Amino acid sequence: MAKVNILWVDDEIDSLKSQILFLENKGYQVEAITNGYDALEFLKDNIVDVVLLDESMPGINGLETLSKIKEMDQQVPVVMITKNEAENVMDEALGSQITDYLIKPVNPNQVLLSLKKIVDNRRLVAEKTTVAYQQEFRNLFTALSSNPGYGEWIEIYRKLVYWEMEMEKSNSPEMLEVFTTQKAEANTEFAKFISRNYSGWVKGKTGAPVMSHTLFSRKIAPVLDPSVPTFFVLIDNLRLDQWKAIQPIFADSFRILEEDSFYSILPTSTQYSRNAIFAGLLPIDIEKQFPEQWKNDDEEGGKNLHEEEFFAGQLKRMRLNLRFSYTKITNHHDGQHLVNNVHNLLEFPLNIIVYNFVDMLSHARTEMEVLKELASDEVSYRSITASWFEHSPLHQALRKLSDKKIHVIVGTDHGSVRVKTPCKVIGDKQTTSNLRYKHGRNLNYEPRDVLAFRDPADAGLPRPNVNSSFIFAKEDGFLCYPNNYNYFANYYNNTFQHGGISLEEMIIPFARMVSKSAAP
Repeated sequence: MAKVNILWVDDEIDSLKSQILFLENKGYQVEAITNGYDALEFLKDNIVDVVLLDESMPGINGLETLSKIKEMDQQVPVVMITKNEAENVMDEALGSQITDYLIKPVNPNQVLLSLKKIVDNRRLVAEKTTVAYQQEFRNLFTALSSNPGYGEWIEIYRKLVYWEMEMEKSNSPEMLEVFTTQKAEANTEFAKFISRNYSGWVKGKTGAPVMSHTLFSRKIAPVLDPSVPTFFVLIDNLRLDQWKAIQPIFADSFRILEEDSFYSILPTSTQYSRNAIFAGLLPIDIEKQFPEQWKNDDEEGGKNLHEEEFFAGQLKRMRLNLRFSYTKITNHHDGQHLVNNVHNLLEFPLNIIVYNFVDMLSHARTEMEVLKELASDEVSYRSITASWFEHSPLHQALRKLSDKKIHVIVGTDHGSVRVKTPCKVIGDKQTTSNLRYKHGRNLNYEPRDVLAFRDPADAGLPRPNVNSSFIFAKEDGFLCYPNNYNYFANYYNNTFQHGGISLEEMIIPFARMVSKSAAP
């Protein structure tokens, strides 16, 4: 352990010599000072890792010293040590951002434990995480090798997300490399699983998981309570790991009753998966029932302009006489309007709020160098998502309602995957430009790179043109034309894309919660 410098400030420092010796024998460097004035002078010229500060001292007391220490260095950890157990003293100390609080008399092991929590916490957590993942590695390997069903795949992915986020605590590039390899292997097996089962799911030949077009009927409608307003918040393009990053912010105001996942349909893109959620239909059936409203990729017009109408149709088919509101947020002005008027939504039994930020972030990241720097990998992508949500109008609006008796459901339409492997595709002028899926006539591709449906109906999709087929990129691949191949392969490498087949795109979060005031 590198030398850790401790400043111990106590007017009875002579009585603490045995404790100081104990810490020095453990490898800590301790500077002992008897009053706040001298401590502040010492800190002007010396760097310390932790301050142990007595609360009751002559001259300036501990709380006053603490305030001045924080003015000099807001980041230095301070442990307050006091005989005073009065609640107001504790509150004031905690409000002044102390790191820990010990009541006298303290024994050496109490102090040691506090120091370990502060100084050695990151190292100890990193070591524990590495050992724990080494133990879990074989369990995950066994699960991948046991022909998992759709429920087991959800559990495998949840574990991978858990360990990916735990790896942030581990300063071990070697273990991160092992994890990255295992996650890639999981995506390879998942693509095989989807290739074997997807057509059967959409045709109803085999038992299917909850998917985009069955989400409302299977997961939302059964829990609606006409006497309690429900807010269904759909955050576009939200991955499971991003939900895990914002979940603690929700938990401050709401009690989470259920955290689950469901499967996005293919293509994992807004135009298909989100329309399917609100229509309660596969795209091939949306086109049949709403021929004027449905737009294929190659047709002019907005692709998600009729979600409210589609949803009304779903309610009618289900014979649900339910008043609902529909709000779509695509910019900050819309968000502020939601904040200012959210209480008006309490009169509706169901309120749908579609929030288009994360999807815009992933697309903007592809085009803007500054966002590539800010969200360079999964860790930073999660971080920027959490920062956005914490300060977003959506969070403000929900907090304004958190003292009301409401239910909140959070979901998404699809996720995204960081692409790294360019795959060549040749098509005619009518071939679509999407990077993770394409449809068109006369498509030429490497069969191992994609899942192909020569008949779109086998994937529950409309046929845009005669002889049109669909292909979906697997794992971390992205589809490039031979023209300017190297330019586009480099330009889109390491960007977040969606539309294809991966755990990140297809297994997506669903959470149900209740305001704490309405919780049982």
